[in-house]
Amino acid sequence: MARIVLDDVWKVFPGGTEAVRSLSLDIADGEFVVLVGPSGCGKTTALRMIAGLETITRGKITIGDRVVNDVPPKERDIAMVFQNYALYPHMTVFDNMAFGLKLQKVPKDEIARRVGEAAKILGLQELLDRKPAALSGGQRQRVAMGRAIVRHPHAFLMDEPLSNLDAKLRVQTRAEISRLQHELGVTTIYVTHDQTEAMTMGDRVAVMRKGELQQVDNPQTLYERPVNIFVAGFIGSPAMNLVDAHLHSVDGGMEVEVGGFRLPVPADVLAGRPALRDYADRLVVLGIRPEDMEDAALVSDAPPERRIRSTVELREALGSDVLVHVPIDAKAAATEDVKELAADIDAAAPSAIGARATLVARLNPRTVAQEGDTIELVVDTHRLHFFDPDTGAGIYGDGDA
Repeated sequence: MARIVLDDVWKVFPGGTEAVRSLSLDIADGEFVVLVGPSGCGKTTALRMIAGLETITRGKITIGDRVVNDVPPKERDIAMVFQNYALYPHMTVFDNMAFGLKLQKVPKDEIARRVGEAAKILGLQELLDRKPAALSGGQRQRVAMGRAIVRHPHAFLMDEPLSNLDAKLRVQTRAEISRLQHELGVTTIYVTHDQTEAMTMGDRVAVMRKGELQQVDNPQTLYERPVNIFVAGFIGSPAMNLVDAHLHSVDGGMEVEVGGFRLPVPADVLAGRPALRDYADRLVVLGIRPEDMEDAALVSDAPPERRIRSTVELREALGSDVLVHVPIDAKAAATEDVKELAADIDAAAPSAIGARATLVARLNPRTVAQEGDTIELVVDTHRLHFFDPDTGAGIYGDGDA
């Protein structure tokens, strides 16, 4: 196990393309950190630089107590797990898992012991004599994990290892990987474009955009206090609703006007975001998560000043909840962050950029609202988000997100 530190690391490809820009990240010994972001954001390049498969343009990478900038991959004592498994088809499961140890000339009895231990952890004991063609996708991925485990490396580096699995198997396997990592306590860096995967697996999640680190924190903090519009829109599914709105000062407090409705900004929100007062009578980007709205017909004491009235344009019944799409007389936010999010299929904005906004609300499945019905949505105003329309930065105060 080892601490991994990236200190102002850059990767500039021939021609001047900056794949990674000034990346600094301190990963504690035994920590599980997930690098997440849309395709092309630099997360895999960063992982490959840690592994030594890509040279760094400038900066410093430390694994344990050793600077590894010029250390070959095989001498970094890390193990990689790829999305394509990379198993040898002519070898048995045992031989695939043992292959790296044989190259290191580890004694046969030690190889048998390590492979046996890993097979027990991964539930592969009955499959050791099979070849990859006789295994399911999930079993192959476990073999790839076992091949990494038997090496007893300082760190695991995983590059989208679940992307070839179906949805149900992905959920099962990500739980297995999380359990395994905590049992082994090995420092792990995991790359994915799937924000749900990132949120459920990582001790901390590092969100990247265009080669730059946007925010790194525990999953709940990313969800509740995103540093900017990009993080806010990328984290959460369905994506956060982002619309143009105006702030107003009212009797010592504040209200936010959106789509012809005025929602009170609670005192606790103002206390946690003191910089909001600097935006009085100004345009802001208002963020409302779908799960922070509910059908007023299902809420007995919902005050009228926290309601938005509209027509259900689309209803999506998901069993555990219902998504309703409701248009409001406001513009969808049109910042650069929102445009980039809309271009990424995994975090697509629900409404056309700069056009009339459509809010997506996640409702209790007991709602009877149907397409074409008028509905009143109660907004949890204690959970509103606010962003600067020019910079995209979250409006908080005291320089803290």
